[in-house]
This record gives sequence, structure tokens and C-alpha cells, in this order.
Amino acid sequence: MVSAFLSATAPLNTAEPEATPTINPEQVQENLDNLSDNIVDPEWWVNDVLPSGIRIALIIVGAIFFRAFVVRWIGRLVNRNVKKQLEAAKGGGDPSSTQIIAAQRAAQRSETLGSLFRNIVTLIVYTVATLMVLGELGFDLAPLIAGAGILGVALGFGAQSLVADFLSGVFIIMEDQYGVGDVVDVGDSTGSNTGISGTVEEVQLRTTKIRSVDGILWFVRNGEVVRVGNKSQNWSRTVLDISVAYDTDLSRAKEILAKTGEDFYRDHEYGHLLLDIPEVWGVEELAADAILIRMVVKTKPGEQWTASRRLREEIKDAFDESGIEIPFPQRTVWVRSDQPTNSVLDNAIARAGRESDETPTLDNFGSDPDGFNDVDEAGADADADADGEEN
Repeated sequence: MVSAFLSATAPLNTAEPEATPTINPEQVQENLDNLSDNIVDPEWWVNDVLPSGIRIALIIVGAIFFRAFVVRWIGRLVNRNVKKQLEAAKGGGDPSSTQIIAAQRAAQRSETLGSLFRNIVTLIVYTVATLMVLGELGFDLAPLIAGAGILGVALGFGAQSLVADFLSGVFIIMEDQYGVGDVVDVGDSTGSNTGISGTVEEVQLRTTKIRSVDGILWFVRNGEVVRVGNKSQNWSRTVLDISVAYDTDLSRAKEILAKTGEDFYRDHEYGHLLLDIPEVWGVEELAADAILIRMVVKTKPGEQWTASRRLREEIKDAFDESGIEIPFPQRTVWVRSDQPTNSVLDNAIARAGRESDETPTLDNFGSDPDGFNDVDEAGADADADADGEEN
């Protein structure tokens, strides 16, 4: 039985592998001849070519119309949302109010997200249409799809930071963390010891461009923005710590500050930058050289610096008119010496009189400084007598 099985399977084990197919020039020439014959054959066009071409054309036209429909629907949805927000914010109020500014930011955010969704829809529709066209042309889509999947996995592992940047950019836009024109501080999350602070010039899906106050344009990857401080979203606030001398009447100083702030808000040419009357909170600190009175001002977004500069000028003029002193740092200096003054003079006199026969001291002349003049005159007379004797 075993021998019968071996004899039955022997031809299978001894069979030689099939030879690798090679290109036959004669077969190629035959295919070309058939193609040349089919091109002029109307039946070949009707039965084979036209159905495939019609399906391809329908795929392309359908993709174009579908993409246009979805993009238009997204645009109408965005416009309706923007219009609704602006109408709700206006309400007959001040066109420069905080609500209007917030509505405008929301409108910009909606437009940005609408553009993002339109691009995503376009990419998906055209990708699917391309695969369908390739299938109609006879391409095997299974290897293409498998290769695309492997490529996607490789890109996912190799470009994790890039994916993180894009996702962070989407959330920054959706959550309205900051926008173009905002003054932000991204702190030291980017690896810089001092951080980056400046005005946002452009927000992209991968990077954000920030212009610092010294003119440097910083490119910050969105994935690196771990924390961000927005100094100009909806409204801003400036804090003024005003110094007065210790002998100042604090009640009077606070009254002058309050009046100056109210006049600035109501009548000053820069008063439109303020959203409310400045508030005087009171004594903030008892410093070494002055008493600090804190004053806070609520301003429009990004206008806190201009308003604070102008308001400081008004406060200075008001204090000058009222006779309130803005103090400056004062120091008391004590000058000390290790030796008494008389001992110092004694040493100086001793050094000066070493060349004479008699060393003058304070004991010889007391406290009368004219004694030094007498010594000088006597010495001069002695020198004159000596010269006369020689002659």
C-alpha cells in the first residue's frame, strides 16, 4: 500500500517547475494588428470602447457636480451663520462695542473653517473619482489601496509632529484661541527662555506667524503652542500704579485720579478707546520711596497701551496743577573716616616739612592757619640774607 502511494506521488515530486513566460515578438505584433483592425471597426467602438468611456465621463461629471453641490451647501451654511451672528451682535448698539468685535471674530472663524471643510470635501471627492476611473481603465485597485494604506501608516509614524501641527491648527481655529491682529504671548512653551510675544499676522493649519515689537517675524509650529495668552480678545485692561509722596493726602489724590479718568473717558480725544470709566482701586503698595495707588482701565482690544500712555500724561498734568508730588527714589548717604581730621592733617604736615630743619606741626602753630604763612616768610628772608653775604 505504501509502495502504491509512493508510485502514485512520484511524478508530482519529480515534475520540473514551469518556465518563466517571455515576451513573444510575434504575439506583440499580432496584438498591434488586432488593435489597428479594431480602431476602424464600428462594432468595437460601440460594444467595448463607448460603454467604458461613457462610464468614465459620467464618473467625472458626477464628481464635479457633487463637489460643487457640497461646496455650495457649506458656503450657504457659513454665510447664514455669519449673518445671524452679526445681526444678533448689532442690535442697534454701538458698532465698535465688544459684541460687534466678538461677532466679527466669529465670522472670520466660520469663514476659515468653511474654507477648510471645502478643501477636505474636494480632496475626498476627487480621490474617489480617480480610483473609479482607474478601475474602468482596467487597473487592479486592490494593490493600489493596499499600497496607499501602507503608505498612510508609514507617514503616520514618520510624520507624527506634522500631523500634530495640523490637528493643533484646526483646534486653534475652531476654539478661537487667537486670530490675525491679536496680541499674544506664547510664553516659553516653544523652547525660548523669554518666550514670544507679539501681534499675530497669519494663522495657518501648520504654523502661526507672530511679529514681535522689535520687528522680528516668528514662525511658531501649532503643535508647540502648549499655552497661549491672548492680550486682545474681546476687551483689554491696563493697570496703572501711580506713585505719590508719603506726605500726600491720599483721599485727595484718589479723588483727582478718579476725576481725571472720568474726564478722559468723556471728553478726551482718545476717550473712545475706553469701554468704561477708569476705576481707582486704592493703595496697592507702600514702597520704599512712595505710596502706589492702583488705577485700572478697560479698553478696546489691543488699545490698552495707547490709552495708558495718554492717560499718564493727563494724570501728570492734573497732579502738577494740584501740587501733588510724584516722588523719585531718595537715598541717604553717610560719609565716614577711620582717622580723626587732626591726625590726617598732622601726617600731611609732617610729610611736607621733612626737608626743613624743624618739622612744623599743629602743636607749633595751634589752630591759627596764618602761622604757616609766617614760617614761609621767615624762610624766604633767610634765603635772601644768605645770597647778600655771598655777593
